[in-house]
Amino acid sequence: MNGQQKTQERYEIRFSGSGGQGLITAAVVFAEAVGVYDGKYVCQTQSYGPEARGGKSKAEVVISSRPIDYPKALELDLLLAMNQAACDAYFYDLKQNGLLVVDSGLVEQHPTSRIIAIPFTDIAKEEIGRKLVANMVALGAVGLLSGQVNLDNLEKALLARVPKGTEEMNSRALQRGIEEARKINLNDLPRSVMSDDYDEV
Repeated sequence: MNGQQKTQERYEIRFSGSGGQGLITAAVVFAEAVGVYDGKYVCQTQSYGPEARGGKSKAEVVISSRPIDYPKALELDLLLAMNQAACDAYFYDLKQNGLLVVDSGLVEQHPTSRIIAIPFTDIAKEEIGRKLVANMVALGAVGLLSGQVNLDNLEKALLARVPKGTEEMNSRALQRGIEEARKINLNDLPRSVMSDDYDEV
């Protein structure tokens, strides 16, 4: 199942939350890792809510093995929601068997059982010492769970993008996200309710 996911022609990810959580930076790093270092076709787009800080923001990454004809996400393979408002607003764009990844400290109502909840902000605050790097903890988890990027290249892209002097902190945050995601077996997740009957036919 995972192998099929990794070789599909188009894979769509949306990073979402509130302005100020650094989700656009996370998406840009992911796209650069995939495009510059992995050599795949990639498109990265973003949009803000009414207020940049505090308002809803989303950033998308579309990855493909061939040239991309439409740059925006249509059916998400993976949605990262860093707050409840983003989860509620964007969940409906997930594919039937898409993966919802949330910050467990900020998203309490889960609209699906195909969910992975990791305390990104708590890890950043308590273990790394800066709430600001929750986006990089999340980036590490998304990198592993999506299966779409070489994790060494993800770190290279991160180190090339972050401000001088913050490399070690951001690298630690990324690695912690990867570690948390490694604890999860995607095969243990239920399939979506809608597709269960269809798949059994």
